[in-house]
Amino acid sequence: MKKTFRLEGLGCANCAAKMEREINKLDGVQSATVNFMTTKMVLECEDDKLETIVPAAEKIIKKIEPSVTMKKA
Repeated sequence: MKKTFRLEGLGCANCAAKMEREINKLDGVQSATVNFMTTKMVLECEDDKLETIVPAAEKIIKKIEPSVTMKKA
């Protein structure tokens, strides 16, 4: 399953790269890309794990850049 999220408040390209790297390590994630220019994250993961992956990804994002909010695009 592929989902797109808007990362409002993303202000650092290096932080976006860190987010992408950490989210890709989550169990069930097939692919995660964080685009700093468009402030979008595309998450491709197993359908049955989506409910656990999204909160885990949000936690990673908040840890790296606390002011960022994740919303469905």
